[in-house]
Amino acid sequence: MAKGLQGFLWTMLLLFCTIQELGAWAMHTAVEGPGLGQPGDPALLAGGRVKRGWVWNQFFVVEEYTGTEPLYVGKIHSDSDEGDGSIKYTISGEGAGTIFLIDEITGDIHATERLDREQKTFYTLRAQARDRQTDQLLEPESEFIIKVQDINDSEPRFLEGPYIGSVAELSPIGTSVMQVMASDADDPTYGSSARVVYSVLEGEQHFTVDSKTGVIRTAVADLDRETQDRYEVVIRATDMAGQLGGLSGSTTVTIVVTDVNDNPPRFPQKMYQFSIVETAPVGTAVGRVKAEDSDVGENTDMTYQVKDEEGVEMFKVTTDSNTQEAVITVQKPLDYESKKVHTVVVEALNKFVDPRFVDLGTFRDQTIVRVSVLDVDEPPEFRPPSNLMEVQEDAHVGSVVGVVTALDPDTANHPVRYAIDRSTDAERIFDIDANTGAIVTGKVLDRETAGWHNITVLAMEADNHSQVSRASLRIRILDVNDNPPELATPYEAAVCEDAKPGQLIQTISVVDRDEPQSGHRFYFTLAPEATNNHHFSLLDIKDNTAAVHTQTMGFNRQEQDVYLLPILVVDSGPPALSSTGTLTIHVCGCDSDGAIQSCNSTAYVVSATLSPGALIALLVCILILVVLVLLILTLKRHHKSHLTSEDDEDMRDNVIKYNDEGGGEQDTEAYDMSALRSLYDFSEIKGGDGGGGPGEGGPSGNLASELHVLPQWVQSPDLDFSMFRDYICKKVEQADEDLSVPPYDSFQTYAFEGSDSPMPSLSSINTWSSGSEQDFSYLGGWGPRFRQLAALYAGRRGEEDSEES
Repeated sequence: MAKGLQGFLWTMLLLFCTIQELGAWAMHTAVEGPGLGQPGDPALLAGGRVKRGWVWNQFFVVEEYTGTEPLYVGKIHSDSDEGDGSIKYTISGEGAGTIFLIDEITGDIHATERLDREQKTFYTLRAQARDRQTDQLLEPESEFIIKVQDINDSEPRFLEGPYIGSVAELSPIGTSVMQVMASDADDPTYGSSARVVYSVLEGEQHFTVDSKTGVIRTAVADLDRETQDRYEVVIRATDMAGQLGGLSGSTTVTIVVTDVNDNPPRFPQKMYQFSIVETAPVGTAVGRVKAEDSDVGENTDMTYQVKDEEGVEMFKVTTDSNTQEAVITVQKPLDYESKKVHTVVVEALNKFVDPRFVDLGTFRDQTIVRVSVLDVDEPPEFRPPSNLMEVQEDAHVGSVVGVVTALDPDTANHPVRYAIDRSTDAERIFDIDANTGAIVTGKVLDRETAGWHNITVLAMEADNHSQVSRASLRIRILDVNDNPPELATPYEAAVCEDAKPGQLIQTISVVDRDEPQSGHRFYFTLAPEATNNHHFSLLDIKDNTAAVHTQTMGFNRQEQDVYLLPILVVDSGPPALSSTGTLTIHVCGCDSDGAIQSCNSTAYVVSATLSPGALIALLVCILILVVLVLLILTLKRHHKSHLTSEDDEDMRDNVIKYNDEGGGEQDTEAYDMSALRSLYDFSEIKGGDGGGGPGEGGPSGNLASELHVLPQWVQSPDLDFSMFRDYICKKVEQADEDLSVPPYDSFQTYAFEGSDSPMPSLSSINTWSSGSEQDFSYLGGWGPRFRQLAALYAGRRGEEDSEES
């Protein structure tokens, strides 16, 4: 019964909504008879209007239906339907057969599922009326819409949260902070389901919100960041225009109170005390003070300054940009003996002042800083600090140059001792009195050698040598006239044989190492030894130069080709010093234009005619010749060394150093040569055993003969080779007993010659013929590698021929 009542109520609600929204939307069309359904059929036209065979409504269905029975949507009906069940109604399209079902006989449409307008607002379907027997369309297919009717089932939502806003402190009432907006998914065109209003749930003491726009504003004018720097405000949005039964949603808005410069700086203390030693250099930090400011950010930026005159003179205040502290530094040297305590007034003020809050009071503050100067043991101070002294260069050793004075600045006023830093006066030219500070000369001075001396004077406390002061002292050596003037260069001049009287030959100038304060003035005259000179004259030009002129007509090179003219030069003193220089004058032959052609001095002619380019070319040619000679000598030496190396190689390859022929030149393993050499030391051989001379027959005679032929050995009549004979015989016996190895003697190897050998045998062991019967001259045609062998055999043949003759 309850389920039926609930279905009845939903049906009545649907009918009410249909009448309210679509009162005149019902369509009614009379049909004249069955089968009249085609639009072009003449039976459809009567009285000038179109006849339709459908009578049915556009439908609405309420969303979120929660009943257990299918929800009635509407009914489709054809006027050709006589109620006998001959017509079958069908639908197709969105949701047909699933969401929406139709009764084929009555045309009633029901919704079988719960609909949500927020997901889909309407469904489009098509209706058909068919003959049940033939399944033919009785009417044309027609399209209709089922709209989902909205109900208030969605609460407002704040989609852009979380919200964070800001407002400056001390802002006036009504200052806009920010705006929040809520969205409602219900149909805004139907009813008030989507009409949202805003209100403040929490934080209404400090903020308000516009019910329609959602703009949050300040409700008070005394927001103070230093008291509370943020607020959490809860904003509620309610649909149905705030009416009872409306749905609502809320969000939290964080409002940050930003700072303004409404607080002046304040020093936590009215007085600070610091101490610093009197020897602290300028720029040393004395201490730091800081004024507190309740503001934040740039509103706490401060500048500090010294307000009193005394502090401005002695100290400097700067601002640390990172910590906003005042850094007090020394601006002038401190002196404990002059003043022990300094008082400095430091003022702090904001860098950025907001004019809106000037009436709140002055934005600056002051404090007093007392600086105590600590006494330290200081080194002596030079007074006055003059660093220039002068002394004559002819001053005697021990003469006083000047006096330096240093005093102990401390209250105790200790005595001072003086010294010279010998690293600046290694030659000990000056000395200093340790007690009085008098500087005296230690060696003879010479301005021309060193005109200035830079030394360092040390002043130290008598009882504490670690307290040392240094002063640089410049000593100038004053000049005295102790160097005579000299000719600038060894002058040489030339005069033509046909020179006329009064002709200028040479201009003379002099140099003087002295530097008189009034400048140089030199006087020129011929030396007394030139009083008999009648050929030349000297004229003082009065500008520290002189001119030499000819005095006679013509000169003769055959009689005298060189003249030596002594010139006396005197300076202006005092005292006046002089020197004599000689001018060498050559008599030369000249052409008609006066150009010098030749002089008796060959070197003079060469130097006058040979240009630097020609000299360079000559030197280059000489250098090339030297290089060529060295190259030729090197090539010859290299060629000779190459030939010598070939000869040595021939000797090494072809001469065997023991008196037994082995298996050929390549047989180096037949005998152990080290054993032979160790058994016999040729340097200790002094005599033989007389066992066979060179003239005797037998093996001993042959051995001596072979030794005589080899160039490495010099045969001695008293050599003893019995040791070799015993050793070789022993080796032969061992070889004969061992049948598994070839014999050590090489007799068989040399006795056999293969048939393909292009050369005859060189061995003479297996022949009884004498050496005189063989001709070795053909060895000379075998090339340089057999040159030494040919020389050996050719020499031996010559000796045999001489013996026979």
